[in-house]
Formats: sequence, C-alpha cells, structure tokens
Amino acid sequence: MIIRNHIFICIIALLFAACTSPAEEKNTDTLFEQELARTQVRVDAIMEQGVNVPVPKDMAGGYTHEEHKRNWSTLCDAGALFTHTGDKRYATFIRDVLFEYAELYPTLPRHPTNRSYATGKLFWQCLNDANWLVYVSHAYDDIYDWLPEEERKQLNEQLFRPMADFLSVETPQFFNRIHNHSTWACAAVGMIGLVMDDDELVDRALNGLPPESLPDDLRDNDSGLIKDKYGRAGFLPQLDLSFSPDGYFAEGPYYLRYALSPFLFFGEALDEKRPGLNILEYRDGILGKAINALVLQADPTGDFFPINDSHKGMSLYSDEVVKSVDYGYYLYGNDPSLLTLAEKQGTVSLNAAGKAVSDAVAAGKAEPFRPTSVLFTDGADGKEGGVAVIRAYGAEEDHASVFLFKYAAQGMGHGHFDRLGYSFYNERGEVIQDYGSARWVNIDQKGGGRYLKENNTWAKQTVAHNALVVNQTSHFDGEISKAENFHPNLYAADISNPDFQLVSATENNAYPGREMHRSMWLLKDDAFQEPLLISVLRTSGSASASFDLPLWYKGQMLENNCDCEINNVMKPLGTNHGYQHLWAEANCKPKEGQLQFNWFHNGRFFTQTSVTDAEDEVLLVRLGANDPEMNLRRAPGLIHRRNGRANATFISVLETHGSYTPRNEIPHDPYGHITDLNLVVDSPEYTGLSFNHQDGTQWMILISNQNADPSVSHNLNINGRAYNWQGVHHLIKTNNNESK
Repeated sequence: MIIRNHIFICIIALLFAACTSPAEEKNTDTLFEQELARTQVRVDAIMEQGVNVPVPKDMAGGYTHEEHKRNWSTLCDAGALFTHTGDKRYATFIRDVLFEYAELYPTLPRHPTNRSYATGKLFWQCLNDANWLVYVSHAYDDIYDWLPEEERKQLNEQLFRPMADFLSVETPQFFNRIHNHSTWACAAVGMIGLVMDDDELVDRALNGLPPESLPDDLRDNDSGLIKDKYGRAGFLPQLDLSFSPDGYFAEGPYYLRYALSPFLFFGEALDEKRPGLNILEYRDGILGKAINALVLQADPTGDFFPINDSHKGMSLYSDEVVKSVDYGYYLYGNDPSLLTLAEKQGTVSLNAAGKAVSDAVAAGKAEPFRPTSVLFTDGADGKEGGVAVIRAYGAEEDHASVFLFKYAAQGMGHGHFDRLGYSFYNERGEVIQDYGSARWVNIDQKGGGRYLKENNTWAKQTVAHNALVVNQTSHFDGEISKAENFHPNLYAADISNPDFQLVSATENNAYPGREMHRSMWLLKDDAFQEPLLISVLRTSGSASASFDLPLWYKGQMLENNCDCEINNVMKPLGTNHGYQHLWAEANCKPKEGQLQFNWFHNGRFFTQTSVTDAEDEVLLVRLGANDPEMNLRRAPGLIHRRNGRANATFISVLETHGSYTPRNEIPHDPYGHITDLNLVVDSPEYTGLSFNHQDGTQWMILISNQNADPSVSHNLNINGRAYNWQGVHHLIKTNNNESK
C-alpha cells in the first residue's frame, strides 16, 4: 500500500510539473496527443491501485455509486488506449474487470434503496445502469475480437444479455417511452446488441417493445398501444419525437447535453454496422441540428440557459459537450467555429471524431465562435411554440447582452410553469435569473442527488420565474397533466436588424378565460452603454384579478424610488404555488407613476424602470421560507403587484450601465439615464410606449397587437399626431426635434 501511494504521489507530482512548466517549454502536442497522455496516466494509476466492484447499496454520491461510475469511465478509457496504443495490458484489464462484473451481476436483486420508478441493479435507478452499459459497450467492442470465443460467450451470457434484458423487457416502464432516460436505455441495449451481433436486441432498441408484450398498466385500455402521449417507443421514435425540426430538445439544453451522448454513440455505431439505416441523415440530419441547437443555447460565459429542470453551471465545457462538438465537426459539415469551442474546451474525444477536430485545430482551421440571435421551434412538428435567444454585442468586443424568451410547450415531466417568462445575461453571466431546478446533483447529503421536494413546491412554480402570475396561482394550477395539452404561440419576431430585435408571443390557456401577450425587444443605441431590454406584457380577461410580475434579479439592491415599510417580523407570502417559500421583506408604494429599481451585480450597475398605476404595490421578497433543510438559494426578488383589474399592461425598460471594482473603489456611471417612461397608447389593436434619455432624446416603440403580417401598413393617431409604418412594430427616435 505504501509503494502504491508513493507511485500515485509521484504521478501527481509529474502532472503538476507538466502543468506549471515555463512558457518556453509549452506543450506542442496536439489536443488528441495531450488527451491520450492524460488518459494513460489516469488509467495506469487506477490499474496500479486496483479496481473495486462493490455490492451496490448507496444513492448517488455514495461510495458504491461513485465506484461503479468510475469503473465505467475507466473501462471506456482503457478501451480507447488499447485501440490507439495496441498495449495488451489495457485489454487484459478490461477483461478482468468485466469478469468480476459477470460474477457479481447474476447475484444482484434490484438496488436496495428502492426509491426510483425504475430501480436499477448496479445503481439506485436504471438510468445509471444504462449509462454504465453504454460506456462499457465501447470498451467491450474495443476488445471483442481480441477475446477468445469462449470468454466472449461467457460475458455475453452472464453479464451483457441479462443486463440488456433487465433494462428492457424486465423494466418496460423505463425502456418503452419517449424520455431522455429511455434514450439511454435504447442506446445501451442497441449498442451491446451491435457488439454481440445480436439482431434481436438491436431491433428491440430501434423500435421498442411490442405493445402486446407490455403489462396492462403500461397499455391503453382502448387501443392496446403504449400508454404514452405518442404511443410509440424505441430509438427511432425518440429521434422523431424528442426534437423539433430545427433540433430543439423538448426538455431543454441541460437534458439535451445529457441525451445527445447516447443519441450520438448509438448513431455512430449504427452508421458503421447498419449503414443501410442511414441514421446520421435520419429526419434531415436531426442529430446534427441538435448539436447546433445545443451550442447555441448558452449564455456568453458558456453556461447553458437553465430551462426547465436544469442544474445551473452545466456548460459548453462539460465532458458531454466535448463529444458533441467533436461529432458535430466530424459528422456534420466541418463547421470551423466548433474548432474554437474545442480549443476552449482544451480536450477532445479519443476517437476518430476527436482526432479530426485535433488535426483541424493544429492546422489552424478554427474560426471565431460568435453566435447570433436564433428562434427555435418546439414540438416534433415545430408547431408547439418555441424559444427565442436574442443576442446583441456591445461597443467593446467582449461585451454581450442576451435574453432568452420562453414560449415553449411544457417540456415533459421536467417542464416548468413559466409561459412567456424570460431571463437575461451579459458577458459576466446571469443578470435576471431563472432559478433552474431544486437539486444537488450527486450530493449524497441532499437526497442522494435526487430532485428535492422543493423542485415541485418552488422551482417549477410560476412565481419562481419572470412570468406573470394571476391570483397567486401557477399556470395550469401547477398541474403537468393540464399544461402538456397546450402551448403558447409565436406572434411575431423580427431579428433582421441587430440593433432593434423583437420577439412576441401569446398564451391563452394558462388561466381559463384569460389571454396573455408579451413582446420583448433588445434595442442597441449609441446613447446607452449597453443594449436596453424592453418588455410589454398585456393580459385581458372577463373577471377582475390580482396580477404579480416577479423580477428575479441577481445582486444587491442599491436604491428604489418607493416608500417602503420593512417587515421586521417576516411571514411567508402565501401557502402554496411557491408563495409559501417567499419572505415578504418589505412592502413598497411606487412614486410618480413609475418604479425605478437600481442594483449592482458582478461589477455592473442595472436600473429597471417600470410604469405603475396609483394602486400598484411593490413587494421586496427573498426566497427561503418553509425550507427547514436549507435546500433553496436565498435569492432576492421584486414583485410588481396590481390588484382588482380585469385587464392590465406591464411595461419596463432594463438598462445596463457603469462599472465598479472594490480595488479602486471608484464607481463609474452608477445611475440609470432613462426618464419619463410612459404607456402612450394601449388598445386591443395597438400598444405604444415612450421613454426619454436625460439628454432629452426620446424613443417611441409601437406594436400592432392583432396583425403581425410584415407586409401590412398601419396608421395610428396619438395625441393628434399620425404615425404610419409597415410591419408589426415601429421605432421612432426624436433628438433635437428631428425624428428617424
């Protein structure tokens, strides 16, 4: 043991020395060569220490769980090393570990935790068993022809065929549905089937289990088909139904990052061993479109937008995205901007795709990765709303402003009740946040890494988002079974002018008898340091209601123009729909018909100006009530409340300005410049707003609420002045009595 520890310490020292070598000794190896060397050091150290194959007992984050995870990674890496070096030590290592699993697996019942809808054997959920089989299939394939036939037969019969059957016919509720879990299941069964040349397993993976083989509780009583909204299952239906035509994944980028690995692994294997399927071009190359959609759904820091049940911090630089970037370049068009991402990732996959990327980077073929605005459709047919990612770049090259506007369908079981919600980012990260999920992935102390109960009671609820809440009740009463039947609709979008970009959408089903229409702009003008984010949200209905519009800002409030009464004895703001988790820290009354709210975050100042009515309230809130286990982040927020109206219109303008660093302690431009924000017209046909700069410049924005046809001309009279324009929206800038 002392000798092994000494060897391990020496290896770490060598790695540290390599990382801290002088600039003149910079490593000139290619990305592929560097990753191969790192992998060899890592796997050699593990082989020297020895591998443990423990009897499973722990949830995610626990010892046995993490050991089996490390084993699948090590086996996969060892297979790549055997392929690229020819060193038989790695093949022998894989064989020996697989025989340990072949000895253990037949003895295992389902995992003792029994806390999943589909309990696994090696892990607490079948999903992780499928992860294991996908990655180990790579390793087994790498040594399959090297193994003697009798050893292959033993492993096939004792380990791999039983595992494939367990994940499919023995756990049909896991295998036979449309979900990212089932994508992993289908890939696992299909990939091991390809390795073993087992056509029955491959067909099972591609097309799912036949309905007649399913238990009664998984079949529809009338049709006899799968009890799923689609009535189909298998890898091919996953490709058909999980993506919109432009590659948007129903569950959002966090889960797309996760699900793309099995899609691409099995897809590449099918392309090699079942070329007649032409799987890489299936559905007009949907996997290539999905890769493109993934890399475009990240903020300027590289973090994925936390749509639906997303764990914050997952980014373009995660291991799974390395694989996606490599496959995207190698299999789909050789986009040179992906090479820039690969350079920033600093590594490549140890396969043909990674080698192609590495060689292209070494040849200097990389081009800048600078994404522009994009509109994604949702739904298999692209007709279930969508998501807009609107981007503008500042005068300084590294400055960027991005807002995500969500008018998508529910997003399956991982969906949130946030119709017409948004989030906002700059080059330093979140400014207006989406909470994401209430979960500590692989943290054993927090429910073994599972979604926490607060994910349902808080993170999914509408008030947790920057979306309109009516009568303190979440959209669709917070019930997924209702929400999945409806979707918002894109009303209009105009991203042709990078200085004035619009996206507008409607939602008419979240509340019975009530319509919501939100339009948002990113306006870039030399009068402002950074682009302005402008929002107009209209709601109409037949009955009076209470309206709450939250603003989940990141940072520290500096000032507001309200009269505020601090609540020294705090109480939860409500009893359900997320309100039970909010402390009402202060109740405020805005002054002079508008609210100005100023805060500081991450070195920048922000001011949001909103139009208010005389009876409006502003609640300063903080997350954390009814949270005895401290599962929730203590985020601050502002709720703009308007009571007793059948119809309401909320307008706001967010300005980014100035800077401050604690090192020099000198604030630059800490106050916003916008004055006199007004709602100048608001009717079923048109809405218009105007605002001024302190220097006297005025902007007016007009939008047609009922006709989004870009070819239609509009004529509107406001206070005796006629405005004429063509298209859904119009911008007028007035400076020194001149308009443009």
